[in-house]
Amino acid sequence: MTDIQVGRADEYHQIRQLLALAFHDTTEPETSEVEQPLFEPERSLLVRAGERIVAHAGAFTRELEVPGASVPAAHVTMVSVAPTHRRRGLLTALMRRQLRDVRAAGREPVAVLWASEGGIYPRFGYGLAAQRLSMECDRTELRLPEPTPAEGTLRLESPASCQAELARLYERVRPERPGWSARDERWWQYVLSDVAALRGGATERRALLHDGPDGADGYALYRTRDHWDRLGPRGEVLVDEVVAATPEAYRALWRTLLSLDLTRRLTYYRAAVDEPLLWLVSEPRRLGAGVVDALWVRVVDVPAALAARRYATPVDVVIEVTDELLPENTGRWRLVGDASGAACTPTDRPADLACDVRTLGELYLGGAGPAVLAAAGRLRELRPGALAATAPALGWHRAPSPMEIF
Repeated sequence: MTDIQVGRADEYHQIRQLLALAFHDTTEPETSEVEQPLFEPERSLLVRAGERIVAHAGAFTRELEVPGASVPAAHVTMVSVAPTHRRRGLLTALMRRQLRDVRAAGREPVAVLWASEGGIYPRFGYGLAAQRLSMECDRTELRLPEPTPAEGTLRLESPASCQAELARLYERVRPERPGWSARDERWWQYVLSDVAALRGGATERRALLHDGPDGADGYALYRTRDHWDRLGPRGEVLVDEVVAATPEAYRALWRTLLSLDLTRRLTYYRAAVDEPLLWLVSEPRRLGAGVVDALWVRVVDVPAALAARRYATPVDVVIEVTDELLPENTGRWRLVGDASGAACTPTDRPADLACDVRTLGELYLGGAGPAVLAAAGRLRELRPGALAATAPALGWHRAPSPMEIF
């Protein structure tokens, strides 16, 4: 039996070294200084071989935006096993213990993570709940509509100097975007940190803000990387975030990002799958957009999770759920809800739909379509017509969006 221990604050650096080893990275002192304030030792689970930490899984305590609500969610992170101790069941033991701990605490009905490889976490009940667009643009032939007087003005700031404005805008837009996580002061300090060793030859990060009639209503965080060849300048714009509360701000920000002097390429690796830019540019193929997995959700407490989110249309459905790791979730659950609230209770009524807990995670943020999952054999319709009646309720008016890697 694996001996799993809870971490201590003074073990952060050893855990960070394990993480660097597992992900083929180096541990820079400046990076550790930025990341350590986020570390929650009481949520750190580890395995030792003698005095050495050889496996670890942690979590951050944050809220996750879901359709119509903000829900406490275990943000699973820093999962790693030393190469000398692979294939010994250490990851399985850690993930199972972590799920039991989250369930027992009773505060977080779901867990969420980014996966280094998509095949790892489904065996623990995680489902792909949000995809992202990865864009590598050749911007030389991209055009946006001409600006209008209503589009306001733009200004450049250092991110640290305008953190309060960025935070207000983020909170203004966050309720509209399932998949975004709450950011307190510590998280804003981390997001805006700018470790020189991690810039990859690019400039410091810059903040581009848009001011509308009532003040700031959009921002973009980006860097640039200089490059020249025998034909002239071929610089690159590296976009981290674009947050816009109005269509005018969105257009103005992107028009600037796609027209910076001496640049020819733009990359943006965490765009939403319903990114409006796809419908704004003159030639969407030049965006070089590809769909990649992003957020994986694990439903830890079925009735609490389903009651916590909202539903686009009224729904009254019985779902039969199976969960091998958390058997408390196994059973038939009646979900009744709409855009104003929801309730989920155990029932003896015949089930309308049936799935495992992984599929429930894929449905949770409103990104995966029930019909698609049914066609993949993941969601079963037990009552004719139940799928078509339920599918509109489980969606949302905006796709889940992966704003940051944690």
